[in-house]
Amino acid sequence: MTQPSSLEITTPSERELAMTRTFNAPRQLVFDSHTKPELVKQWLLGPPGWTMPVCDIDLRVGGRYRYVWRHQDGVEMGMSGVYREVVPPERLVATEAFDQPWYPGEAIVSTVFVERDGRTTLTTTVRYETKHARDGVLKSGMEQGVEASYNRLDSVLQGVG
Repeated sequence: MTQPSSLEITTPSERELAMTRTFNAPRQLVFDSHTKPELVKQWLLGPPGWTMPVCDIDLRVGGRYRYVWRHQDGVEMGMSGVYREVVPPERLVATEAFDQPWYPGEAIVSTVFVERDGRTTLTTTVRYETKHARDGVLKSGMEQGVEASYNRLDSVLQGVG
């Protein structure tokens, strides 16, 4: 079996960061893993020690989503946004704002799903309000949480597919 690619993080513009990874799964399954709460709750957890007790998704333009993560020490982190574009199984665009912001302002998150030969390349581009916000996120060590989540996603995809 072909191994998934590792996470690649780039900065396409002053205010953006892009995260790309290829999964050994069809596009529809990878799309579903981003839009069906029962799948999202299995992988979108960041570093070890976190769970997602709240995962609400109203998957339509103008629909809202709400995620709440809980750490084993009881700390909670919430995030929500509004879908601006929903094109199954190709593209999602939504706003992103944290309850206790760890970066200033709101971000726009665009996720594109491209399938080739049964493998799906996932590219998520996040556009922040300022370069300072983007740089702060890059310095936060967020890539470790994203990599951990994507490793779990790979396991979920293999179990579902």
